[in-house]
Amino acid sequence: MIDHVIDQRRRSIGAFEVGRVLPAVQQRMVGPFVFLDHMGPMDLPAGLPKDADVRPHPHIGLSTVTYLFDGEMTHRDSVGVEQVIVPGEVNWMIAGSGITHSERMERIRREGGRLHGMQAWVALPDGQEEIDPAFFHHGLDDLPAYESRGLKARLIAGEAFGAISKVRTHSPMFYVHWQLDEGTRAAVPSGHAQRAAHVAAGAVEVEGTTTRLQAGQMAVFAAGSAPVLRALEPAIVMALGGEPVGPRFIEWNFVSSSRERIEQAKADWRAGRMKLPDLDHDEFIPLPGDPPPPAPPAS
Repeated sequence: MIDHVIDQRRRSIGAFEVGRVLPAVQQRMVGPFVFLDHMGPMDLPAGLPKDADVRPHPHIGLSTVTYLFDGEMTHRDSVGVEQVIVPGEVNWMIAGSGITHSERMERIRREGGRLHGMQAWVALPDGQEEIDPAFFHHGLDDLPAYESRGLKARLIAGEAFGAISKVRTHSPMFYVHWQLDEGTRAAVPSGHAQRAAHVAAGAVEVEGTTTRLQAGQMAVFAAGSAPVLRALEPAIVMALGGEPVGPRFIEWNFVSSSRERIEQAKADWRAGRMKLPDLDHDEFIPLPGDPPPPAPPAS
């Protein structure tokens, strides 16, 4: 029933660490999901320094998906969007041929507060990797929800359980948020080639097995199996998967079916050919391994 259990690895993204789940040695992708980070939970103080923000950086060949359980973030991008996201909503950014964006902790900087959420990258399928960049924000009304007997479920994107999210996707997939009371059961969606479940909080067991998953672990399920999770304590679980889109290369923030395309994106970023968000035009992150930009002249 279970192909792999993946433990998140701690990775620094500047002022704090995240738990990186995908890609992993055991499993590079799950359906079109090529990247999955678990942010927090962490309690951040008022007066948070600016370097806690995710400064403007580029993407190609994917969609980024930001989803929060607690906290607030402000998205800015090079197509002119500035959008605050709060728990239960979705920021879905299509990078396609190229986009840059930043994520700011402006409210937490003013007031302090908890941050807890997920950031996923969904690889665009062959033939659509170079579509025009775009951004879409979706509130609660766009995301089908269900509640019964200790289970709260929200379909973030794709299709599952006979429901369809209004989030625009480009290949068959599903992405579900479950909140489970102790003892509550939830069945992983069927009808998808690849499926997984990541525990963001609490602990669950996979019924019919000896496997228990703690916060920070993800189970990848065998094709054709019918896994059911039971919460051993109050839990937050993200179920995800879909149809494979084919192998993808990942380097820094770039995803592509072509190594040559990634090299072109790196050259474009170095040369300043990728527009920065209007409010972030004075910030630049060099490619990993490149020297930092020169300091501005003294006044």
